[in-house]
Amino acid sequence: MEHHFKAVKELLDEKYFQFNNKDFIETDPISIPHQFSKKEDIEIAALLVATIAWGQRVSIINNGNKLMRLMNREPHDFILNFSKKDAARFETFVHRTFNATDCVFFLNSLKQIYTKHNGLEHAFSGNISKDDKDVKNAITNFRELFLSTPHASRSDKHISNPTAKSSAKRLCMFLRWMVRKDKHGVDFGIWKSLNTAQLCLPLDVHTGNVSRKLGLLQRTQNDWQAVEEITEVLRGFDKKDPIKYDFSLFGLGAFEGFK
Repeated sequence: MEHHFKAVKELLDEKYFQFNNKDFIETDPISIPHQFSKKEDIEIAALLVATIAWGQRVSIINNGNKLMRLMNREPHDFILNFSKKDAARFETFVHRTFNATDCVFFLNSLKQIYTKHNGLEHAFSGNISKDDKDVKNAITNFRELFLSTPHASRSDKHISNPTAKSSAKRLCMFLRWMVRKDKHGVDFGIWKSLNTAQLCLPLDVHTGNVSRKLGLLQRTQNDWQAVEEITEVLRGFDKKDPIKYDFSLFGLGAFEGFK
């Protein structure tokens, strides 16, 4: 490892231990799925809150909590029994461009996934091979299945598509939550059918800027190609668990104002 990268890895390792701890949970959208203990409740809450995870963190968490209240704080049970009658309670729900129409479609699609397709984990991992280098195919397969439930075309944009070059930041973050497992207790690690080595960095404007400033990312757009580039560099730091460095890059940008 060249000298510059060695120094950067040391910094990122230090920041990983600083930010990857229980204190991180409270101010992060991951606090919403942490309210639950049943696998299905965790993954449904996590997918919904990850979907609205853009904008102010306080507003993401408030709206995540509002969604959980609207689902009687039993997301799995609510999904399984979701009906037209239940849809009415969501008509005033809105988070930025995610509105009631999108929300009801998400609930209908989740119902299909749990009643006909063996649940969310299988929706991501059912058609991918252990040899897949990363989660691109998992996301693409999930998207195809999710969008097979009838819906207004406006909702398509809420499920990112790496094949169309999207960085799929929110789905990469959701997969980090579900797949990564360590002793610090932030990520859940409840999905065993994908492994941590396949995860990709949730790349947004902040982690992108920090990565470029540290010399880890050359590409200027935050697209899927940039995700592949930065993830490959992070694999050089930790082959088995490259995305642990999301804590470091995010923390440097969000908490330490490193720009």
